[in-house]
Amino acid sequence: MTQFSEQDLSCDALLGGRLHLFQPQKGYRAGVDPVFLAASIPARSGQQVLELGCGAGAAILSLAARVPDLALFGVEIQPAYAALARRNAAHNGYALEVVGGDLANLSAPLRDAQFDYVLANPPYFRGGAHSPAADPGRRKALGEETPLDLWFDAGARRLRPRGYLHMIQRVERLPEMISACADRLGSLEVLPLAPRIGRAPDLIILRARKGGKADFRLHAPLILHAGARHERDGESYRPEIQDVLRNGAALCWP
Repeated sequence: MTQFSEQDLSCDALLGGRLHLFQPQKGYRAGVDPVFLAASIPARSGQQVLELGCGAGAAILSLAARVPDLALFGVEIQPAYAALARRNAAHNGYALEVVGGDLANLSAPLRDAQFDYVLANPPYFRGGAHSPAADPGRRKALGEETPLDLWFDAGARRLRPRGYLHMIQRVERLPEMISACADRLGSLEVLPLAPRIGRAPDLIILRARKGGKADFRLHAPLILHAGARHERDGESYRPEIQDVLRNGAALCWP
């Protein structure tokens, strides 16, 4: 599929309506994860940012909604999602250059470019490690085809010296992520995202620096929901998490 038909799409509000995203009604749809990833990046106006596997643009456009005047670039292997990312950027008034293709074979302009930040929300599940989704786009977005090591290799190569890679992933894949940083990236920091107090984290955000020499840091978990358990209908996000999800606030590293 090179493009979604209009009847297959919905236009959904993110960041309390600061961002509107066209995405398929069936298939891969952005949740809170790309918003958390974008919120973790302390970019400044004028810097260059690349997202690997940008999908429909939820993460990089969430970052653009918080930090003005960034130079935005994305890579997306699925043509239909690449087209959506371009449409979503234009719809929200942002300039985003999306390049189609595989991380292992980036086009010449990106191969020669360097970025202050690279962000990525790779598929969470190893190939064959979960029941595949029926929708091919969702199946490709959630199920790994490109090895996680290659995501780190592509990201590290695109960073300028002292630039940062930010990646969100499932916590059980942290050993692979640390291993993939060896001889590529340093100054690793890990921020676990735990659903509630007393609950083990499901996701982590890893931050690594090209040329970084600082010791590894494992931060205390960021607790997403108030209370020890879900006790009522509706959202129960803690106020600082609500601020990230509804107001586009930054997620500050400890």
